[in-house]
Amino acid sequence: MNGGDEVVAAHPPQPLEWKFSQVFGERTAGEEIQEVDIISAIEFDKSGDHLATGDRGGRVVLFERTDSKDQLGGSRRDLERVDYPISRHPEFRYKTEFQSHEPEFDYLKSLEIEEKINKIRWCQTANGALFLLSTNDKTIKFWKVQEKKIKKISQMNVDPSKALRNGSLASSSSSSNTKHLENGGSPERSFSFLSNDFSFPSGGIPSLHLPAVTSHETSLVARCRRVYAHAHDYHINSISNNSDGETFISADDLRINLWNLEISNQSFNIVDVKPANMEDLTEVITSAEFHPTHCNMLAYSSSKGCIRLIDMRQSALCDSHAKLFEEQEPVGSRSFFTEIIASISDIKFGKDGRHILSRDYMTLKLWDINMDSRPVATFQVHEYLRPRLCDLYENDSIFDKFECCLSGDGLRVATGSYSNLFRVFGVAPGSNEATTLEASKNPMRRQVQTPSRPSRSLSSITRVVRRGAESPVVDANGNSFDSTTKLLHLAWHPSENSIACAAANSLYMYYA
Repeated sequence: MNGGDEVVAAHPPQPLEWKFSQVFGERTAGEEIQEVDIISAIEFDKSGDHLATGDRGGRVVLFERTDSKDQLGGSRRDLERVDYPISRHPEFRYKTEFQSHEPEFDYLKSLEIEEKINKIRWCQTANGALFLLSTNDKTIKFWKVQEKKIKKISQMNVDPSKALRNGSLASSSSSSNTKHLENGGSPERSFSFLSNDFSFPSGGIPSLHLPAVTSHETSLVARCRRVYAHAHDYHINSISNNSDGETFISADDLRINLWNLEISNQSFNIVDVKPANMEDLTEVITSAEFHPTHCNMLAYSSSKGCIRLIDMRQSALCDSHAKLFEEQEPVGSRSFFTEIIASISDIKFGKDGRHILSRDYMTLKLWDINMDSRPVATFQVHEYLRPRLCDLYENDSIFDKFECCLSGDGLRVATGSYSNLFRVFGVAPGSNEATTLEASKNPMRRQVQTPSRPSRSLSSITRVVRRGAESPVVDANGNSFDSTTKLLHLAWHPSENSIACAAANSLYMYYA
């Protein structure tokens, strides 16, 4: 990816061989999928030890890694084994889940606000607690997930086996004929409390001891720390943490707001593309993300297919952009669908902050922030669908919003497609890696012969199993796909070649 790296240019990395790792929520044959169970957001934390998913029912489910060094036993042999490269793949287990959002109703606008989780973003951990942001169409919430020890008081002085009778203890050792003094004392006691030179016996009083507080078990508790509401008139499509650890942005169709994590009742509008007359509206904001290291820079994409890089140091309201990334369309190639398929559905910064990955309906594009004239690489995701754009428009599939992701080393990119397929491309100079995988326990069963790098098109797809009532679309070459099964959401592990992707209500994980 680095143009000055001659070694990478001369020897591009070999294509990865992907293997199935895990599946959560796998559905059986013929099982009906509940709408509220469909996954709508996936996000790894920065360490890669935790994974969060959100669904259309407003729930957030957390998974934790079980094969990391922190999770292994404390024996010396276990720790020494970790120092050697092991062939073990990342393994996750269910950690906890909580209800993040509930359905609401805006009485002023007579508008139902669904509970679907649009985005999840992890925040910095502190004191062993996990922090994350989740949002639906209107409201952002800041969550703290922490282990709480259930404390119990034990070793009481009162013997629990002895029952209480009328407020006094019924002791088998007490006798009705025991003589008592006027002040309640007993002549049988070996010492007097009234003596000034009283001292405890050397061995103490064995029948008296301090109660002890013990922790028998732990439970995970999710608590909503703050609610950021009433700041967006339109549906929120993006949230992104700043590298300063203190602020984040939220974006809807026309505005981007800047928040402080500690202040929930105030935000600053830093981008506003709403025209004075809504009839003059020509584009909307589709995605926004902070630069991974520069806290003053962020990028946002639009429905016109362009990406704007802005610097918050220039002005309080960032009406003007620092750079505009837009590829000019070839002359004479315009059609009714040109603007629709040019709309960018997702953008991601590379880990180095040098590159931006964007996904429109047909392609993935990799941009260098130092070159705004054209992308450094373009990858055709499902070019075979181009003759079927009219059908895709009629069933609204052309408006599907596919996400994209980059590997931690920046050498590969990935995005989803239809028929629960997703594609992995190599971006290193000279690489011809273009792998097609299916979200199933046998991801390579639909592997096709990949073409040479310039075309980046899918040469053939053979349909194996079809779910859904609609008929598959078949082109002249026999390529088929199912528009009812789409892989919209996926995430790449920050430091390893591991991908998590959502196929309806199932979470599939793969490694290479």
